[in-house]
Amino acid sequence: MSSGERLWRWRSSPLRRREDLIEAWIIVAVWLVVVVFGGVAALVTDLGAEHEFAGQRAHRHPVSAVLLTDARPGVTGDWSTGGRVSGSVRWKAPDGSVHTGHTPVDGGLRAGARVTVWQDDRGRLGPSQPTGRAEGHVEAALFGAAAALAVAAPALGAGALARARLDRRRLARWDGEWELVGPRWGHRTG
Repeated sequence: MSSGERLWRWRSSPLRRREDLIEAWIIVAVWLVVVVFGGVAALVTDLGAEHEFAGQRAHRHPVSAVLLTDARPGVTGDWSTGGRVSGSVRWKAPDGSVHTGHTPVDGGLRAGARVTVWQDDRGRLGPSQPTGRAEGHVEAALFGAAAALAVAAPALGAGALARARLDRRRLARWDGEWELVGPRWGHRTG
């Protein structure tokens, strides 16, 4: 399809109907939303995720802790993943105070085992090791792509719905006009 064929809706023509011009503007508006707003959503989400991951790396620190109870394999906590189970641990905060809490640990460990936990600057337990720099870039890009898709999908869907309604209007008008013109052409075949 040549560029002239793609741009026929914009040319002045006695065959161009009002619906054709409306459809052309709908296509422009949809692509504007997809490209501009989808791009902005992707960029903002990517930068926000990068900032969050960088904050986690800056404020979560590994600390050695002691497992207080056996971490039996197969016993899972509400948020366990990858064969890890919720275990009760004791650790020292940066100010030297002793804390206890629950965190994911490898299943099968016995009470008294040393484990690495992640705490923030105030000594509170974090749920896991912070996301690494390379993994953070990939995850941030995926979040950005998902944000762009979240903007693009409704815009493309609304555009398709509007174009389908325009098609129905065009067909109804063509049917009405054919009913007026058709009998003037003589007999019908079929």
